[in-house]
Amino acid sequence: MLRSLPLRVVMAEDSYLVREGVRRLLETRADLEVVTACEDLDSLLAAVAAERPDVVLTDIRMPPGHRDEGIRAAQILRESDPDLGVVVLSQYAEPAYALALLESGADRRAYLLKERIDDLDQLAGAIRAVVDGGSYIDPKVVETLVSARSAEPSPLDDLTPRERDVLAEMARGRNNAAIAESLFLAERSVEKVIHSIFLKLGLGWETAVHKRVKAVLLYLAARDG
Repeated sequence: MLRSLPLRVVMAEDSYLVREGVRRLLETRADLEVVTACEDLDSLLAAVAAERPDVVLTDIRMPPGHRDEGIRAAQILRESDPDLGVVVLSQYAEPAYALALLESGADRRAYLLKERIDDLDQLAGAIRAVVDGGSYIDPKVVETLVSARSAEPSPLDDLTPRERDVLAEMARGRNNAAIAESLFLAERSVEKVIHSIFLKLGLGWETAVHKRVKAVLLYLAARDG
């Protein structure tokens, strides 16, 4: 169904020049409306509660700590507003930030480098993707993550149809019990399939959380590429 109203966006960016620049850029699109522009984590969360937007567009670092407030906002909003899309803007291509963003699921989350903000179509596409329940990870981040594999065939090619089904469920942020219920499998069977996925993707040495999230990143890269 086509929306008759523009998507309502709450922005968070501590730099006034960047904040106003992105706001004006977004407002050139008839399908986007910036309802509030904030400069720190607390005002972002308050604005979401007051405005009930369709999507949040947030810087990764802002007051009070200038560390990972955008990631923290996404994690908080996953609990309080699970249907709300969040696009995190960052100047960092290191996969660790994207991994942290996706720890609680990839759906309705996007990680976009700030160098993309002058490409309005790409920025609007990431916003639309999360509103529609999807996800988007900046290609440079995925390239950094899988650079060691760039000259090789995709390790996803070795997955069985069952392993691909389980990986798709993992990308939706579901735990093993929920995957078992969705695919009509025993939970023990799901654990075995996930173990096989990790081995085939070369993730056997990673910590449990990072294995799961990196597998999802590889899946998203192949799906969206």
